[in-house]
Amino acid sequence: MHRPPTAEAEIAAELAVHRPGLGPRYAAELPGARAAVLTRLWRALTHEPLPWIAARDLAAGTLRLADGRRLHGPSPDPFATDGYVTAVRLDGAVYDDPARLMTDLGVPHATGFAAELAHSAASLALSRADREEPGEDWPASDWEWEQRVIDGHPYHPNCRSRPGFSVVEQLAYGPEHRAPVRLSLVPVPVGECLTSGTWPAEFRDGGRLLVPAHPWQARHVLKRTADAGLTAHPLMSLRTLALPDGGPHVKTALSARLTSSVRDISTGSVLASAALSAFAETVAARTDGLLHVTRTPGAATAGSPDLAAVWRESPLRYAAPGEHIVPVAALATTELPSRAGWLAAFARLCLTVGLRLLDLGVALEAHGQNLLAVLSADGTPLRLVYRDLADIRVSPARLAHHGIPLPDLPERILTDDVTALRSKLFGSLVAGALGSTAGSRTALAQALETALPDLPPTPDLTALRELPLPTKALTLMRLSPGVSGDQWALLPNPSRN
Repeated sequence: MHRPPTAEAEIAAELAVHRPGLGPRYAAELPGARAAVLTRLWRALTHEPLPWIAARDLAAGTLRLADGRRLHGPSPDPFATDGYVTAVRLDGAVYDDPARLMTDLGVPHATGFAAELAHSAASLALSRADREEPGEDWPASDWEWEQRVIDGHPYHPNCRSRPGFSVVEQLAYGPEHRAPVRLSLVPVPVGECLTSGTWPAEFRDGGRLLVPAHPWQARHVLKRTADAGLTAHPLMSLRTLALPDGGPHVKTALSARLTSSVRDISTGSVLASAALSAFAETVAARTDGLLHVTRTPGAATAGSPDLAAVWRESPLRYAAPGEHIVPVAALATTELPSRAGWLAAFARLCLTVGLRLLDLGVALEAHGQNLLAVLSADGTPLRLVYRDLADIRVSPARLAHHGIPLPDLPERILTDDVTALRSKLFGSLVAGALGSTAGSRTALAQALETALPDLPPTPDLTALRELPLPTKALTLMRLSPGVSGDQWALLPNPSRN
């Protein structure tokens, strides 16, 4: 019987044509890539509220499925990122391939998710095969830091899933492959655009706006190939790129499913961008200089989420001479002084800022991509920079309590639900950014044990100390195609024994 080629075989075949010299390294990286994806999947299986898992004995690493089968693996560490799960057993059968495991689990919607897992592992092997070892000197540009992040999302099993991207396109557009990207500039009459803020003068042509479009989007969605363009460097999100020489960042629409979501830009987010930017500056001013939020000068949509762009200032403007601005996701790739002491100091800084804003009424989506650390020349954490306000949550009641006017913000980000507010911040910052930087429950627990006593006492801090730690149930969300919005899992609180 004819079987379709696997994702691993498809990438190998494309490499044989387009980058034959990379083929042996790709093959050598496949086992480690499978383990990295399996580790992320095991985290989900052991902690997410998946309806077909009936019971868990986490100390023994044993799960009982609703149909009576048993799944066994290592005792889980939900904050580990190093691919420590190399195999699990399902009723005695050994699985080292996450896609094959998901296929044989046979749960609802497993087939599509298994294909995504296969693509994630194969693409991750490609990313690792093409990486460069970082030099001793720290990068001078913001986009060079982003290129150091090889493995993608630290906890999502679809960490490198890029369906719809050929090998050539991954090598051309993935930030970890280090190639500059030529953006299309699509001319659109001003009267056909909705804008917010001020559109840059250099991207106007008489009565038309020149809207940047990602080349993948231009080719596959917009069906355009010959627009004038500009060269930029892709950042971690792939659809956001930095102009050279410390220039602004531009977020483009990209109608492909990357990790979990289709990356277009809604009309609502374009129209709200200026108000959100001004509001964030107002709130950040109350952190005694510990937080800066990158401003959004202008945004535009040409009547469709398939052609839209948002301009954002570079975080580099918030670095003094001799300082470095590092995306939190890149910290794990960097040699830092006195790792345990450094992590505690960094946790103290992050939680001081995050809890202060939460008390004021703003819950940041402070994961490793949105949050950046300002470090001194010797690596000491000094301040934070935050970018991309699209997914924050804002509490009107808390703002009013502190006398902060509520501007005209999108209804979807407004909530006074304390659980929703805490989940947004704690899930992204503690379970996400700090957890992945620590790389283990033990290291995270030690950092929190040192940092938490120095923080001002608030009900939110008490919740962080005493309640289970929320994190997005990323696998459950991928296996629940009819359910919209975030779903959550609860992790053992690392600050409690």
